[in-house]
Amino acid sequence: MIDVEEYTLDNGLRVVTAADNRAPVTGVNLWYGVGSRNEVAGRTGFAHLFEHMMFQGSAHVPKNGHFKHIESVGGSANATTWFDRTNYFETVPPHHLDLALWLESDRMGWMLPAMTPEKLENQRQVVMNERRERYDNQPYGDWDERLQFLLFPETHPYHHTVIGSLEDIAAATLDDVRDFFATYYIPNNAVLSICGDFDPVQALGRVDRYFGEIARGDAPPPLPGDDRIAFETGETLRSDAPGPVPLPRVYVAARVPPFTTDLYYPAEVAAFCLGTGRSSRLYDRVVRRRVAKSASCHVLPLTSGATIFLTVATGYPDSDVDELEAAVTRELDQAADITEDEVSRAVIGEETRMLRALQQVETRADLLSMYATHFGSAHRLNEDLRRMRRVTPQEVREWAGRYLHPENRAVVRYIPAAAS
Repeated sequence: MIDVEEYTLDNGLRVVTAADNRAPVTGVNLWYGVGSRNEVAGRTGFAHLFEHMMFQGSAHVPKNGHFKHIESVGGSANATTWFDRTNYFETVPPHHLDLALWLESDRMGWMLPAMTPEKLENQRQVVMNERRERYDNQPYGDWDERLQFLLFPETHPYHHTVIGSLEDIAAATLDDVRDFFATYYIPNNAVLSICGDFDPVQALGRVDRYFGEIARGDAPPPLPGDDRIAFETGETLRSDAPGPVPLPRVYVAARVPPFTTDLYYPAEVAAFCLGTGRSSRLYDRVVRRRVAKSASCHVLPLTSGATIFLTVATGYPDSDVDELEAAVTRELDQAADITEDEVSRAVIGEETRMLRALQQVETRADLLSMYATHFGSAHRLNEDLRRMRRVTPQEVREWAGRYLHPENRAVVRYIPAAAS
Protein backbone atom coordinates (compact mmCIF):
# COMPACT_ATOMS: atom_id res chain seq x y z
CA MET A 1 0.00 0.00 0.00
CA ILE A 2 1.41 3.36 -1.10
CA ASP A 3 0.58 6.30 1.17
CA VAL A 4 -0.75 8.82 -1.36
CA GLU A 5 -1.94 12.39 -0.93
CA GLU A 6 -3.61 14.40 -3.72
CA TYR A 7 -4.16 18.12 -4.12
CA THR A 8 -5.24 20.55 -6.82
CA LEU A 9 -3.84 24.06 -7.15
CA ASP A 10 -6.10 26.97 -8.01
CA ASN A 11 -4.87 26.87 -11.61
CA GLY A 12 -5.94 23.24 -12.01
CA LEU A 13 -2.56 21.52 -11.61
CA ARG A 14 -3.10 18.20 -9.85
CA VAL A 15 -0.37 17.26 -7.36
CA VAL A 16 0.31 13.76 -6.04
CA THR A 17 2.73 13.11 -3.18
CA ALA A 18 3.95 9.75 -1.87
CA ALA A 19 6.66 10.23 0.75
CA ASP A 20 9.02 7.38 1.62
CA ASN A 21 12.14 8.32 3.55
CA ARG A 22 13.62 4.86 3.08
CA ALA A 23 14.63 5.95 -0.40
CA PRO A 24 17.56 8.43 -0.36
CA VAL A 25 16.34 10.14 -3.56
CA THR A 26 13.33 12.14 -4.71
CA GLY A 27 11.48 11.57 -7.97
CA VAL A 28 9.54 14.28 -9.77
CA ASN A 29 7.22 13.27 -12.59
CA LEU A 30 5.09 15.58 -14.72
CA TRP A 31 2.44 14.08 -17.00
CA TYR A 32 0.74 16.19 -19.64
CA GLY A 33 -2.51 14.86 -21.06
CA VAL A 34 -1.29 15.03 -24.64
CA GLY A 35 0.05 12.36 -26.95
CA SER A 36 -0.21 11.28 -30.55
CA ARG A 37 -3.96 10.68 -30.14
CA ASN A 38 -4.47 14.46 -29.84
CA GLU A 39 -2.91 15.21 -33.22
CA VAL A 40 -5.07 16.06 -36.23
CA ALA A 41 -4.49 14.90 -39.79
CA GLY A 42 -1.58 16.78 -41.33
CA ARG A 43 -0.12 17.58 -37.91
CA THR A 44 1.10 14.18 -36.75
CA GLY A 45 4.26 13.88 -34.66
CA PHE A 46 3.73 17.17 -32.80
CA ALA A 47 3.62 15.66 -29.31
CA HIS A 48 6.91 13.86 -29.88
CA LEU A 49 8.45 16.92 -31.52
CA PHE A 50 7.48 18.87 -28.43
CA GLU A 51 9.25 16.39 -26.17
CA HIS A 52 12.41 17.48 -27.94
CA MET A 53 11.53 21.17 -27.95
CA MET A 54 10.97 21.16 -24.18
CA PHE A 55 14.71 20.61 -23.63
CA GLN A 56 15.71 23.56 -25.82
CA GLY A 57 15.49 26.06 -23.02
CA SER A 58 12.85 28.32 -21.49
CA ALA A 59 12.81 31.97 -20.41
CA HIS A 60 15.25 31.44 -17.53
CA VAL A 61 17.03 28.24 -18.62
CA PRO A 62 19.38 28.07 -21.63
CA LYS A 63 19.29 25.45 -24.35
CA ASN A 64 20.09 22.01 -22.87
CA GLY A 65 20.30 23.69 -19.48
CA HIS A 66 17.71 21.35 -18.01
CA PHE A 67 20.01 18.35 -18.36
CA LYS A 68 23.06 20.32 -17.22
CA HIS A 69 21.38 21.55 -14.05
CA ILE A 70 20.08 18.13 -13.07
CA GLU A 71 23.29 16.26 -13.90
CA SER A 72 25.38 18.83 -12.01
CA VAL A 73 23.72 17.74 -8.74
CA GLY A 74 24.07 14.02 -9.48
CA GLY A 75 20.52 13.55 -10.76
CA SER A 76 18.99 12.23 -13.96
CA ALA A 77 16.26 13.52 -16.25
CA ASN A 78 14.39 12.42 -19.35
CA ALA A 79 11.05 12.41 -21.11
CA THR A 80 8.90 10.10 -23.24
CA THR A 81 5.94 10.50 -25.57
CA TRP A 82 3.21 7.95 -26.21
CA PHE A 83 -0.30 7.63 -27.58
CA ASP A 84 -2.09 9.11 -24.56
CA ARG A 85 0.50 11.29 -22.78
CA THR A 86 3.86 12.98 -22.60
CA ASN A 87 5.87 12.70 -19.38
CA TYR A 88 8.90 14.55 -18.07
CA PHE A 89 10.80 13.27 -15.05
CA GLU A 90 13.79 13.85 -12.79
CA THR A 91 15.42 11.91 -9.98
CA VAL A 92 17.49 14.09 -7.66
CA PRO A 93 19.03 14.07 -4.17
CA PRO A 94 16.28 15.14 -1.72
CA HIS A 95 17.82 18.54 -1.00
CA HIS A 96 17.59 19.44 -4.71
CA LEU A 97 13.82 19.02 -5.03
CA ASP A 98 13.52 22.79 -5.56
CA LEU A 99 15.74 22.57 -8.61
CA ALA A 100 13.57 19.97 -10.32
CA LEU A 101 10.37 21.87 -9.52
CA TRP A 102 11.81 25.16 -10.76
CA LEU A 103 12.98 23.62 -14.04
CA GLU A 104 9.62 22.00 -14.75
CA SER A 105 7.68 25.12 -13.82
CA ASP A 106 9.86 27.34 -15.98
CA ARG A 107 9.18 25.39 -19.11
CA MET A 108 5.47 25.03 -18.31
CA GLY A 109 4.99 28.73 -17.64
CA TRP A 110 7.77 30.41 -19.59
CA MET A 111 8.52 28.22 -22.61
CA LEU A 112 7.00 30.36 -25.36
CA PRO A 113 9.45 33.30 -25.03
CA ALA A 114 12.37 30.94 -25.69
CA MET A 115 11.00 29.35 -28.85
CA THR A 116 12.83 30.38 -32.01
CA PRO A 117 12.75 29.29 -35.66
CA GLU A 118 16.33 28.05 -35.27
CA LYS A 119 15.45 25.77 -32.36
CA LEU A 120 12.44 24.40 -34.20
CA GLU A 121 14.45 23.68 -37.32
CA ASN A 122 17.19 21.99 -35.31
CA GLN A 123 14.79 19.69 -33.47
CA ARG A 124 12.70 19.05 -36.55
CA GLN A 125 15.81 17.67 -38.25
CA VAL A 126 16.61 15.60 -35.16
CA VAL A 127 13.13 14.05 -35.14
CA MET A 128 13.13 13.43 -38.89
CA ASN A 129 16.46 11.63 -38.57
CA GLU A 130 15.06 9.65 -35.65
CA ARG A 131 12.12 8.65 -37.83
CA ARG A 132 14.46 7.47 -40.59
CA GLU A 133 16.75 5.56 -38.21
CA ARG A 134 14.11 3.90 -36.01
CA TYR A 135 11.29 3.30 -38.50
CA ASP A 136 12.34 3.57 -42.12
CA ASN A 137 15.89 2.17 -42.10
CA GLN A 138 15.74 -0.37 -39.27
CA PRO A 139 14.75 -4.02 -39.62
CA TYR A 140 11.17 -4.45 -38.34
CA GLY A 141 11.17 -0.71 -37.54
CA ASP A 142 7.73 0.05 -38.99
CA TRP A 143 5.86 -2.83 -37.35
CA ASP A 144 3.70 -0.56 -35.18
CA GLU A 145 2.86 1.70 -38.11
CA ARG A 146 1.70 -1.27 -40.14
CA LEU A 147 -0.34 -2.70 -37.25
CA GLN A 148 -1.95 0.63 -36.40
CA PHE A 149 -2.98 1.12 -40.03
CA LEU A 150 -4.62 -2.32 -39.98
CA LEU A 151 -6.27 -2.15 -36.56
CA PHE A 152 -7.54 1.43 -36.53
CA PRO A 153 -9.32 3.33 -39.32
CA GLU A 154 -8.12 6.77 -40.42
CA THR A 155 -10.76 8.42 -38.24
CA HIS A 156 -9.42 6.81 -35.04
CA PRO A 157 -6.87 8.69 -32.87
CA TYR A 158 -4.57 5.63 -32.83
CA HIS A 159 -4.35 5.25 -36.60
CA HIS A 160 -1.01 7.03 -36.90
CA THR A 161 2.28 6.44 -35.11
CA VAL A 162 3.61 8.44 -32.19
CA ILE A 163 6.56 9.73 -34.19
CA GLY A 164 4.32 10.92 -37.01
CA SER A 165 5.08 11.26 -40.71
CA LEU A 166 8.12 12.92 -42.26
CA GLU A 167 5.87 15.20 -44.31
CA ASP A 168 3.96 16.49 -41.26
CA ILE A 169 7.11 17.05 -39.22
CA ALA A 170 8.77 18.89 -42.12
CA ALA A 171 5.71 21.12 -42.52
CA ALA A 172 5.51 22.19 -38.86
CA THR A 173 5.74 25.95 -38.39
CA LEU A 174 6.64 27.98 -35.33
CA ASP A 175 3.03 29.17 -35.07
CA ASP A 176 1.84 25.53 -35.15
CA VAL A 177 4.19 24.66 -32.32
CA ARG A 178 3.19 27.68 -30.25
CA ASP A 179 -0.50 26.87 -30.68
CA PHE A 180 0.12 23.24 -29.67
CA PHE A 181 1.96 24.34 -26.54
CA ALA A 182 -0.71 26.85 -25.53
CA THR A 183 -3.42 24.21 -26.00
CA TYR A 184 -1.93 21.31 -24.07
CA TYR A 185 1.05 22.36 -21.92
CA ILE A 186 -1.06 24.04 -19.28
CA PRO A 187 -1.45 23.34 -15.55
CA ASN A 188 -5.05 22.13 -15.85
CA ASN A 189 -3.89 19.45 -18.30
CA ALA A 190 -1.08 18.10 -16.11
CA VAL A 191 -0.35 15.91 -13.09
CA LEU A 192 2.77 16.46 -10.98
CA SER A 193 3.84 13.53 -8.80
CA ILE A 194 6.59 13.60 -6.17
CA CYS A 195 7.88 10.38 -4.61
CA GLY A 196 10.70 9.36 -2.30
CA ASP A 197 12.44 11.28 0.45
CA PHE A 198 10.79 14.66 1.11
CA ASP A 199 8.49 16.41 3.54
CA PRO A 200 4.96 16.43 2.01
CA VAL A 201 3.84 19.68 3.64
CA GLN A 202 6.97 21.57 2.64
CA ALA A 203 6.85 20.05 -0.86
CA LEU A 204 3.31 21.22 -1.45
CA GLY A 205 4.33 24.75 -0.46
CA ARG A 206 7.22 24.59 -2.92
CA VAL A 207 4.95 23.34 -5.70
CA ASP A 208 2.59 26.28 -5.10
CA ARG A 209 5.54 28.65 -5.08
CA TYR A 210 6.87 27.50 -8.45
CA PHE A 211 3.67 26.56 -10.30
CA GLY A 212 0.94 28.59 -8.59
CA GLU A 213 1.32 31.75 -10.67
CA ILE A 214 1.09 29.91 -14.02
CA ALA A 215 -2.27 30.75 -15.57
CA ARG A 216 -4.91 28.11 -16.13
CA GLY A 217 -5.53 27.45 -19.80
CA ASP A 218 -8.70 26.77 -21.72
CA ALA A 219 -9.95 23.20 -21.48
CA PRO A 220 -8.16 21.11 -24.14
CA PRO A 221 -10.33 20.25 -27.14
CA PRO A 222 -11.98 16.84 -27.55
CA LEU A 223 -9.98 14.13 -29.25
CA PRO A 224 -9.97 14.50 -33.02
CA GLY A 225 -11.78 11.85 -35.00
CA ASP A 226 -13.86 9.10 -33.42
CA ASP A 227 -12.43 6.66 -30.87
CA ARG A 228 -15.53 4.46 -30.85
CA ILE A 229 -14.60 1.14 -32.40
CA ALA A 230 -15.80 -2.47 -32.40
CA PHE A 231 -13.71 -5.11 -30.69
CA GLU A 232 -13.42 -7.07 -33.89
CA THR A 233 -11.88 -6.55 -37.30
CA GLY A 234 -14.36 -8.81 -39.12
CA GLU A 235 -11.55 -10.93 -40.56
CA THR A 236 -7.82 -11.48 -40.23
CA LEU A 237 -6.17 -8.38 -41.70
CA ARG A 238 -2.68 -8.77 -43.16
CA SER A 239 0.43 -6.90 -44.16
CA ASP A 240 3.45 -8.81 -45.50
CA ALA A 241 6.80 -7.04 -45.56
CA PRO A 242 9.43 -8.87 -47.63
CA GLY A 243 12.80 -7.23 -47.30
CA PRO A 244 16.25 -7.02 -45.70
CA VAL A 245 15.44 -8.48 -42.28
CA PRO A 246 17.74 -11.08 -40.69
CA LEU A 247 14.98 -13.44 -39.49
CA PRO A 248 11.29 -13.96 -40.16
CA ARG A 249 9.08 -12.30 -37.58
CA VAL A 250 5.33 -12.27 -37.01
CA TYR A 251 3.28 -9.68 -35.13
CA VAL A 252 -0.29 -10.68 -34.30
CA ALA A 253 -2.59 -8.12 -32.71
CA ALA A 254 -6.21 -7.81 -31.59
CA ARG A 255 -8.46 -4.91 -30.58
CA VAL A 256 -9.43 -5.36 -26.94
CA PRO A 257 -11.07 -3.23 -24.21
CA PRO A 258 -8.87 -0.38 -22.98
CA PHE A 259 -6.83 0.07 -19.84
CA THR A 260 -9.57 2.08 -18.14
CA THR A 261 -12.07 -0.83 -18.09
CA ASP A 262 -12.34 -3.85 -15.80
CA LEU A 263 -11.81 -6.09 -18.84
CA TYR A 264 -8.17 -5.01 -18.90
CA TYR A 265 -7.33 -7.22 -15.90
CA PRO A 266 -8.12 -10.59 -17.52
CA ALA A 267 -6.27 -9.32 -20.59
CA GLU A 268 -3.10 -8.86 -18.54
CA VAL A 269 -3.48 -12.32 -17.04
CA ALA A 270 -4.08 -13.87 -20.46
CA ALA A 271 -0.99 -12.13 -21.87
CA PHE A 272 1.10 -13.44 -18.98
CA CYS A 273 -0.16 -17.00 -19.44
CA LEU A 274 0.50 -16.92 -23.15
CA GLY A 275 3.79 -15.11 -23.43
CA THR A 276 5.66 -14.19 -20.24
CA GLY A 277 8.48 -16.38 -18.98
CA ARG A 278 9.48 -19.98 -19.45
CA SER A 279 6.23 -21.32 -18.04
CA SER A 280 4.16 -19.55 -20.69
CA ARG A 281 2.39 -21.39 -23.48
CA LEU A 282 4.30 -19.67 -26.26
CA TYR A 283 7.63 -20.57 -24.71
CA ASP A 284 6.62 -24.15 -23.96
CA ARG A 285 4.88 -24.93 -27.23
CA VAL A 286 6.58 -22.64 -29.74
CA VAL A 287 10.06 -21.69 -28.50
CA ARG A 288 10.96 -24.92 -26.74
CA ARG A 289 9.95 -26.87 -29.84
CA ARG A 290 12.23 -24.61 -31.93
CA VAL A 291 9.47 -23.22 -34.09
CA ALA A 292 10.62 -19.75 -32.96
CA LYS A 293 13.74 -18.30 -31.36
CA SER A 294 11.60 -16.10 -29.15
CA ALA A 295 7.95 -15.31 -28.54
CA SER A 296 6.15 -12.94 -26.19
CA CYS A 297 2.77 -11.43 -25.50
CA HIS A 298 1.74 -8.02 -24.16
CA VAL A 299 -1.31 -5.81 -23.72
CA LEU A 300 -0.74 -2.07 -24.05
CA PRO A 301 -2.27 0.27 -21.43
CA LEU A 302 -4.09 2.49 -23.94
CA THR A 303 -7.31 4.31 -23.09
CA SER A 304 -9.13 5.62 -26.16
CA GLY A 305 -11.84 3.22 -27.28
CA ALA A 306 -9.63 0.15 -27.51
CA THR A 307 -6.14 -1.08 -26.87
CA ILE A 308 -3.81 -3.57 -28.52
CA PHE A 309 -3.22 -7.16 -27.45
CA LEU A 310 0.10 -7.99 -29.11
CA THR A 311 1.95 -11.23 -29.74
CA VAL A 312 5.42 -11.29 -31.33
CA ALA A 313 7.41 -14.30 -32.53
CA THR A 314 10.80 -14.37 -34.27
CA GLY A 315 11.79 -17.45 -36.26
CA TYR A 316 15.05 -19.06 -37.32
CA PRO A 317 16.82 -18.37 -40.63
CA ASP A 318 15.13 -21.40 -42.20
CA SER A 319 11.72 -20.89 -40.57
CA ASP A 320 8.68 -20.85 -42.80
CA VAL A 321 6.69 -17.71 -42.01
CA ASP A 322 3.37 -19.50 -42.57
CA GLU A 323 4.30 -22.15 -40.00
CA LEU A 324 5.49 -19.45 -37.58
CA GLU A 325 2.20 -17.59 -37.88
CA ALA A 326 0.19 -20.81 -37.53
CA ALA A 327 2.06 -21.75 -34.33
CA VAL A 328 1.31 -18.36 -32.77
CA THR A 329 -2.34 -18.17 -33.80
CA ARG A 330 -2.93 -21.74 -32.61
CA GLU A 331 -2.08 -20.64 -29.08
CA LEU A 332 -4.32 -17.60 -29.36
CA ASP A 333 -7.19 -19.75 -30.64
CA GLN A 334 -6.74 -22.18 -27.72
CA ALA A 335 -6.38 -19.53 -25.02
CA ALA A 336 -9.99 -20.09 -23.95
CA ASP A 337 -8.86 -23.26 -22.14
CA ILE A 338 -6.32 -21.53 -19.85
CA THR A 339 -6.19 -23.46 -16.60
CA GLU A 340 -6.57 -22.49 -12.95
CA ASP A 341 -2.89 -23.21 -12.29
CA GLU A 342 -1.84 -20.97 -15.18
CA VAL A 343 -4.00 -18.13 -13.92
CA SER A 344 -2.67 -18.52 -10.38
CA ARG A 345 0.93 -18.31 -11.62
CA ALA A 346 0.08 -15.32 -13.79
CA VAL A 347 -1.58 -13.36 -10.99
CA ILE A 348 1.40 -13.95 -8.71
CA GLY A 349 3.77 -13.05 -11.53
CA GLU A 350 1.94 -9.83 -12.37
CA GLU A 351 1.83 -8.83 -8.72
CA THR A 352 5.56 -9.52 -8.35
CA ARG A 353 6.31 -7.50 -11.47
CA MET A 354 4.29 -4.55 -10.20
CA LEU A 355 5.78 -4.62 -6.70
CA ARG A 356 9.29 -4.78 -8.14
CA ALA A 357 8.55 -1.81 -10.38
CA LEU A 358 7.16 0.19 -7.46
CA GLN A 359 10.46 -0.16 -5.62
CA GLN A 360 11.93 2.29 -8.14
CA VAL A 361 11.11 5.85 -7.05
CA GLU A 362 10.95 7.16 -10.62
CA THR A 363 8.63 4.33 -11.70
CA ARG A 364 6.38 4.83 -8.68
CA ALA A 365 6.04 8.53 -9.50
CA ASP A 366 5.29 7.75 -13.14
CA LEU A 367 2.58 5.22 -12.26
CA LEU A 368 0.93 7.62 -9.82
CA SER A 369 0.80 10.26 -12.54
CA MET A 370 -0.59 7.68 -14.92
CA TYR A 371 -3.42 6.61 -12.62
CA ALA A 372 -4.24 10.19 -11.67
CA THR A 373 -4.46 11.08 -15.36
CA HIS A 374 -6.46 8.12 -16.60
CA PHE A 375 -8.68 7.43 -13.59
CA GLY A 376 -8.85 10.80 -11.87
CA SER A 377 -7.18 9.42 -8.74
CA ALA A 378 -3.69 8.19 -7.99
CA HIS A 379 -5.16 6.02 -5.21
CA ARG A 380 -6.42 3.72 -7.96
CA LEU A 381 -2.91 2.24 -8.18
CA ASN A 382 -3.41 0.60 -4.77
CA GLU A 383 -6.82 -0.71 -5.81
CA ASP A 384 -5.43 -2.25 -8.99
CA LEU A 385 -3.15 -4.57 -7.05
CA ARG A 386 -6.17 -5.90 -5.18
CA ARG A 387 -8.28 -6.15 -8.34
CA MET A 388 -5.65 -8.24 -10.11
CA ARG A 389 -5.75 -10.79 -7.28
CA ARG A 390 -9.49 -11.25 -7.87
CA VAL A 391 -9.20 -12.31 -11.51
CA THR A 392 -10.66 -15.80 -11.95
CA PRO A 393 -9.86 -18.53 -14.49
CA GLN A 394 -13.41 -18.23 -15.82
CA GLU A 395 -12.94 -14.49 -16.46
CA VAL A 396 -9.75 -15.16 -18.39
CA ARG A 397 -11.25 -17.99 -20.45
CA GLU A 398 -14.32 -15.95 -21.34
CA TRP A 399 -12.16 -12.94 -22.22
CA ALA A 400 -9.86 -15.00 -24.47
CA GLY A 401 -12.78 -16.66 -26.26
CA ARG A 402 -14.41 -13.30 -26.86
CA TYR A 403 -11.43 -11.36 -28.20
CA LEU A 404 -8.62 -13.68 -29.38
CA HIS A 405 -10.16 -15.14 -32.52
CA PRO A 406 -9.48 -14.83 -36.28
CA GLU A 407 -12.27 -12.25 -36.79
CA ASN A 408 -10.43 -9.87 -34.46
CA ARG A 409 -6.91 -10.13 -35.72
CA ALA A 410 -4.25 -8.15 -37.59
CA VAL A 411 -1.05 -9.85 -38.75
CA VAL A 412 2.18 -8.22 -39.87
CA ARG A 413 4.83 -10.61 -41.23
CA TYR A 414 8.45 -9.77 -41.97
CA ILE A 415 9.97 -12.13 -44.51
CA PRO A 416 13.70 -12.18 -45.32
CA ALA A 417 14.19 -11.14 -48.94
CA ALA A 418 15.74 -14.47 -49.92
CA ALA A 419 12.63 -16.28 -48.67
CA SER A 420 10.08 -13.96 -50.28
